[in-house]
Amino acid sequence: MRVAHVCTVDLSLRYLLGNQMQHLQRAGFDVIGISTPGPHVPWLEQHGIRHVPVPMQRAFTPLDDLRAVADLARVMRREKLTIVHTHNAKPGLLGQLAARLAGVPIVVNTIHGYYFQDDTPLLKRRFYVLLEQVAASCSDDILSQSKEDLETAVREHICARGDIEHLGNGIDVTRFDPTSPDADRARARASLGLAPDQLVLGFVGRLVEEKGVRELWAAVHELRARFPRIRLVIVGETDRLKGDALGQPDAKAAGVDDLCVFTGWRDDLPSLYAAMDVCVLPSWREGFPRVPMEASAMGIPVVATDIRGCREAVEHGVNGVLVPAKDAGALTRALEALLSDEGARHRLGDGGRRLARERFDERRIFATVERHYRELLAKKGIV
Repeated sequence: MRVAHVCTVDLSLRYLLGNQMQHLQRAGFDVIGISTPGPHVPWLEQHGIRHVPVPMQRAFTPLDDLRAVADLARVMRREKLTIVHTHNAKPGLLGQLAARLAGVPIVVNTIHGYYFQDDTPLLKRRFYVLLEQVAASCSDDILSQSKEDLETAVREHICARGDIEHLGNGIDVTRFDPTSPDADRARARASLGLAPDQLVLGFVGRLVEEKGVRELWAAVHELRARFPRIRLVIVGETDRLKGDALGQPDAKAAGVDDLCVFTGWRDDLPSLYAAMDVCVLPSWREGFPRVPMEASAMGIPVVATDIRGCREAVEHGVNGVLVPAKDAGALTRALEALLSDEGARHRLGDGGRRLARERFDERRIFATVERHYRELLAKKGIV
């Protein structure tokens, strides 16, 4: 049975789905990845996942999107796919339309978050809801990482409650282990040019405005007078596909470039988390983010925004602190409180480790996805 996972970019195939696709390979499925080509394709190929390039844009570009649907449908017919599994909003729409045009027997979509939020202007919100309704009409099975997104889908009539199931999200808890040799704090800091006594904030993610990077820089700028030893480690790349992309010149304009360590994309995430005192995710929107789960598993407290998805990864006062989105002042105050209280950091870090072991093991997610595939195959009479 050949299965294709469809994402906009190869980073998502590697970082979000790499382990899941390898699990499905071991379970007997022939798995390929479809996305815009990029620097993570060699990793996929090295791990036994054939990559098929189809350029897609993150932004809505009607002509390019129509071309992408045609290209996707052509690839899907050529590959003789049994299952197409789409991820994220844009490839969820384009990929499912293409799968139906190509006559793929089974179409599955995982919701990783919606483009619209509660404060999205009404007309824009209705447009996005309409697109999601079209995508859902193409699905045989819909999985939602977030419970809140599931409720949103039902409330907005994107799909019926019986057509969607909560999937959750998870990480490799054996990899993100603070007791492993990769988690040596002193060595991790030395590799980044950081001193043992510095207070280190960490951000892991795409460098775009909607990740709250400007608010984070504003908070660091405000905190530098009280905490002269503060540093910010930024792990991630500038997302050139997004109009709100940010980079080092923007950090300089914010007056914090001298406090930032830009690592680019790195594969040694456990060692980078080990160097942090606090992990920060000030996003405006998320599905069910991995970063808070990874940081929690590593025993690092998290400051995140009080939005859908983040609320499932961060329990306020248990493994971190939740603050309003787009509120640099609230973010500053939360960071100031944690940087001033080592005991609170340790308490939240310990809470995160417990939470990760109890809730965030990705093997549970893999088993659920495999079960859905096999149930759909049986329902369709495909053996």
